[in-house]
Amino acid sequence: MDAAFVLLVGASLARYLIRHEGERHTHWVVGLFVVFGLLYLLGRFLAPAPRSGTRPDARYLAWVGAVLAVWVVLLALAPSAAWCAMPLFFTGLHTLSTRTAVSLAAVLTLLVVASKLRFAQGQFDPNALLAPPAVAAVGTAVLIHLKRQAARQRALIDDLLRTRRDLAATERRAGILAERQRLSTEIHDTLAQGLSSQQMLLQAAERVWHADPDSARGHMRDAAEIASRSLAEARRFVHDLAPADLAERTLAPALAALADRESGEDLTVVFHLDGDPGPLPERVEAALLRIAQGALANVREHAGATRAALTLTCLDDQISLDVADDGGGFVVGAPPGRAGRGHGLPAMRARARQLGGTLTVESEPGEGTVVSVAVPLEPVRVPVSVPVSDGVVS
Repeated sequence: MDAAFVLLVGASLARYLIRHEGERHTHWVVGLFVVFGLLYLLGRFLAPAPRSGTRPDARYLAWVGAVLAVWVVLLALAPSAAWCAMPLFFTGLHTLSTRTAVSLAAVLTLLVVASKLRFAQGQFDPNALLAPPAVAAVGTAVLIHLKRQAARQRALIDDLLRTRRDLAATERRAGILAERQRLSTEIHDTLAQGLSSQQMLLQAAERVWHADPDSARGHMRDAAEIASRSLAEARRFVHDLAPADLAERTLAPALAALADRESGEDLTVVFHLDGDPGPLPERVEAALLRIAQGALANVREHAGATRAALTLTCLDDQISLDVADDGGGFVVGAPPGRAGRGHGLPAMRARARQLGGTLTVESEPGEGTVVSVAVPLEPVRVPVSVPVSDGVVS
């Protein structure tokens, strides 16, 4: 636009000099052309145009007014200056509000038509009356349409950016909640259960400290072993690693070791394996082991049972784990009896749900409890060999 303005000012000045050379006001007109051009170009640096979608400031409006005033005076003296209205016309439509820009375009058009008719030298020219309004109408319609499209695009971009910010915040909150859930579940299944066992062992050691020192020392050793194991578990889940029992063994041996470890004077835990589990995903093994740990912790702390059984059943499309005891049982769905308790079963359900599985609890007062979890497995694709005439295709 600036290049077009300079070109039109130069062409208008040349046209004036060709047609009006030697007239009395020629030097004044040339001076006005120079002032007009310098004022326009300096204003581009001293009064920059407002950004798209923002209102112009007072400095910019003053510059527009000064340029228009000089142009009006120049138009009264030199009709060739009418061509310079085009850059002013587009500048106003581009930077001013729609209503102001349309009014400015109408005034510029009327001034151009008046100048053309004034210097027609007695001959009526239809183009002088009709061409400027037609060009101005088309230009105004196009530029207003583009401004409205730009405004809609800015609104869509702002909405998109706002949606992206909201989505990012939602994802951060979801990540925080997921990590909080992971930590709470891991702490409940490892540290909390270990601390509970240590508490019971230390209380037992205190009761027999004087009467049976050997038993007391045995309880202390067991408590120390549990503390060491809990410390190892804490370090592993902080680093988001598999349970320590799965570090060097698969699920079935880990469950058998868990059953041996949980067995004691008051509770006997046995492990049964039905089928061949084969290689399982690490997350499935870790979740089932944690569920077994949580279920046995509930048995030891709440059930008052003397026997419990871990049963791992392996099928082609799923693997299931049952933890049964002969304890006192409870009413399924009843609220927890003490404040702050009752996290174990929801944590087990959450682990099963993360694997796409289900967890069910069957219990009646005085009839014991069975906790069952079933996790679907992806079917194993077995290559099939198809004989053909010249070989075998797998």
